[in-house]
This record gives sequence, structure tokens and C-alpha cells, in this order.
Amino acid sequence: MFKALIVDDHPLFRNALRQVIGSLFGDSHEILEAGTVDEAESLVGGHADQDLDVILLDLHLPGSNGFSCLIELRNRAPSVPIIVVSASASGDVIRDSLTYGASGFIPKSFSSDGIRDALQRVISGQLFMPPVGGFADPYTAGNAGKAHADEPKLSALTHGELRVLELLAKGKANKIIAFELGIKESTVKAHVTAILRKLGVHSRTQAVLAARELGFRSA
Repeated sequence: MFKALIVDDHPLFRNALRQVIGSLFGDSHEILEAGTVDEAESLVGGHADQDLDVILLDLHLPGSNGFSCLIELRNRAPSVPIIVVSASASGDVIRDSLTYGASGFIPKSFSSDGIRDALQRVISGQLFMPPVGGFADPYTAGNAGKAHADEPKLSALTHGELRVLELLAKGKANKIIAFELGIKESTVKAHVTAILRKLGVHSRTQAVLAARELGFRSA
């Protein structure tokens, strides 16, 4: 039984996504719906998230600020692929969505066939990013989830992310990092999520090892 959570405050678009999922799985699916951040977090905060196969998330929700809902859902359900489905489809928004933990980005301008194809790619283990502004989708070819091996990944980290990475390399917990840097623990979690995504790894230990292989040295 395929189980999806659709998080969007527009009932008509939730219905469109339901139809796409229905066309893929017939009667063998279950769909949960949320129209607000609070509803989404309550569904992905208990037992409902344990057997979710995918979360389809609109960025522009009542009560959401930027990528805050994406980051929170990513932290609550780290093993569930999240696909951002949004009308804001600039290159920066798409890249940031993937950086903060999304497994794919589907513009709302996509046709039903386009949405279905993108959904299939993500649930098969690939990452999906539509071609926008002259750049192609580097996340769907070859090994799933891996960017090109010769990309200068460390250069993609912001100053704040590098400071967090330095303290990660010293084995410090999020609370300690937040205290030492004078930032919120939620901000540290967001930085860690971004670091993992940019370095193409899945754990803090892997992030430190990958960074060292790329020449990073903590003070």
C-alpha cells in the first residue's frame, strides 16, 4: 500500500495530486492531507510518518516562513522523501529546496504527466530537479543522489555552515554548537541538513570524513 502525505492549502491542487497518485497506484494507495504547517507537523510527528512513502509539500503555507516547514518535516521524518511542489520555481528556490532536504522539486506549472514522471523518479530512489534557466538536472543521472564527483563541494558551503562543520568535526552536539556560535539549535539543525545535502552524505560522521577528504581542516 503506497502512502503519501499532501501538504498544500489549495484543495483543488491537492485533488490534482490525488488523481496523479491514483493513476499510478490504483486502489492500492492511501493519502493523508494537510492544509497548514501545524496539521502537517502533527501528522509527521506521531506514528503516521513511519510508513509514509512520500511527502508532497507546498512551500507557501499559512504559518510557514521560507523553508522552515521543509526543514521541520525533514527533521521529523528523515527517511521519507519530500518533494516540494511550488509555483515559485526559480533556480535559487529549486536549489535551496534540495539543499534543505527535498528529494525533488516539481513546479506547479507541470502537466499531470510531468508530475507523474517526477514522482516516479523520486519514489524509485532518484532526485528530481527540473531544467530551469539553462541548467539541467544533475541529480537524476547515474547514481541516485550524487552530484558530479568533480564538483567543489566545500565551496558550496556558506560561512555559517563551515563554522558548524568545524564544530561537528570536534564531535560537539547541536546544543553545544548553538551555544558556542550564539545561534538557535533549530538553526544548527538547518545548517547540518544543508551540509549533508551539499556534501552528498547521510550522517554527521560521513560529513566530517567527506570534508576532510576534500581538504577541510578544523582549527
